[in-house]
Amino acid sequence: MMHRTLSIASRRRSFARLAPLLRRRAGWIVLLAIAGLANAGAGLVGPWAIGHLVDRLPAGAGPEVVWTCAVAVMVAGIVMALGTWIGAWALAHIAMPVVAELRTEVVDSALALESQRIEATGTGDLVSRVADDSRKISEAAAQVLPLVVESLLVVLVSAAGLAAVDWRLGIVGLVALPMYWLTLRWYLPRSEPIYKEERAAFGRRAGRLLGGLTGAATLRAYRAEGGEMRRIDAASGQARDLSINVFRFLTRAFGRNNRAEAVVLSLLLIAGFALVWFGESTAGAVTTAALVFHRLFNPIGALVGLFDQVQSAGASLTRMVGVIDEAHAAPRRTTTLGAVSPSLVLKDLWFSYDDDPDSDNHVLRGVSLRIEPGEHIAVVGTTGAGKTTLARIAAGLSAPTHGHAVLMGAGAASDRAAELTALGEPELRVHIAMIAQEVHTFSGTLRENVSLPHPAAADEAVMAALDAVGARWARSLPKGLDTEIGEGGARLSAVQEQTIALARLVLADPDFAILDEATAEAGSAGAHVLEGSAQAALEGRGALIVAHRLSQAEKADRILVMEHGQVIEEGSHDELVAGGGRYAALWQAWST
Repeated sequence: MMHRTLSIASRRRSFARLAPLLRRRAGWIVLLAIAGLANAGAGLVGPWAIGHLVDRLPAGAGPEVVWTCAVAVMVAGIVMALGTWIGAWALAHIAMPVVAELRTEVVDSALALESQRIEATGTGDLVSRVADDSRKISEAAAQVLPLVVESLLVVLVSAAGLAAVDWRLGIVGLVALPMYWLTLRWYLPRSEPIYKEERAAFGRRAGRLLGGLTGAATLRAYRAEGGEMRRIDAASGQARDLSINVFRFLTRAFGRNNRAEAVVLSLLLIAGFALVWFGESTAGAVTTAALVFHRLFNPIGALVGLFDQVQSAGASLTRMVGVIDEAHAAPRRTTTLGAVSPSLVLKDLWFSYDDDPDSDNHVLRGVSLRIEPGEHIAVVGTTGAGKTTLARIAAGLSAPTHGHAVLMGAGAASDRAAELTALGEPELRVHIAMIAQEVHTFSGTLRENVSLPHPAAADEAVMAALDAVGARWARSLPKGLDTEIGEGGARLSAVQEQTIALARLVLADPDFAILDEATAEAGSAGAHVLEGSAQAALEGRGALIVAHRLSQAEKADRILVMEHGQVIEEGSHDELVAGGGRYAALWQAWST
């Protein structure tokens, strides 16, 4: 059984993915470094000016010394303002394009993942990576990264400035290094697992919320809202508790930093007093050194304070790069079936959603079925009978736990056979297409929506597909195929949206169509219209139809009746009605 979540890349691998994106912006990086160094260097002018005044004023210096220091501070302020502006400008040209390219690559990779992989993990994990993790990195690039870069440069330049004031005071300042290092040694090994766990919990919460929202109608129908709310609350509570633990952990790191600052500042003052006492230094130099070290408090505190966001963004980066790597590393399926008219053969299918493949909790139990080219087979049964699971396996969206789902060449090509899970996604969709109960209309033109299977299809072919399924309403739209639909566009009824899905099927022209209650959303009023559209779309191709209404099953060549994951009856409509079994009882209830 596949993992329940997508891969997570290593930190080294994640930064290696960023390296080529950053190299293309080397000029902006150099400009950022120059602006940052100038900014940090100008920040030393203030402590120097105060120290200079401490030495000169008691010695009888005149107001010209004060004016000189004031002008120096003013010039330094202008340099810092320019450095900050240029640095922000350069950073914007580095971070924003890199994040945009990374986000695009993640979305492309997500769309390239095999359907079975997405089905195995669920959509929540992928959605949280593409949306939540992408947002986290964008926010870090816009808000956190500028402060981190600025703070890091201030720390480096200020440390050099402290040593330049008096090398002995610089040595005292070095005491801070092992204390900060011990803090990092304590912090780093513990932080990464905590932040990864936090991001994973956010992913599980997103999955629960997405499932609850998309399945709201089903939950209401079975009055199961309470149970799902408890599961959502449990996932949210876990994410909340982890966030609280992260905050508590960060507070302990701040405490260690504050202790280091207090100890080293005290040592600097004691050492400075001794140097002044013995005439080895001046009060102004000690004042400058103390102010320079004090200047390190904010940037070091910012580095530690922002490190949780950096770590969180780093965890998000590893999850996003994991999607890219998994899409690139996925084995390319090379099995081909060739230009044959195959049969769809499902043999001894067993399926369980449990991680243990030998679990007794099977949704399907030994189901076998063969659909010949052009043959229509309907599947009926109560909720939970396994109909949708059978449809997903037949469409190649899920792999059976046991058994085989294959396309087998007909006639002279009967020796040509391919497992659905071995066919590449593009070729699989040439042979099999699926329409589920819930269809999606994308924001865009009617042409773009219908031509999804063949984006280069001519307008005549697109309109012919719409006509084939009875979507004559399309010809009455103000701009025809150029009419904007979807969010923000022309509002379509459920029937119209379903006919668009059926028109896509006609344009794709697969050998087999899998319809999983594809006319259920139309309601009673549009049922007759959509059933006629579905019949037209299935003309000339094999079909497995999970029937929402028995009127659909009545027209099928064969009918399977399922209960508890097994086929309990099979035959034509007339045969099953005459047999007086389960289907006959259903038909009697339906027709009266």
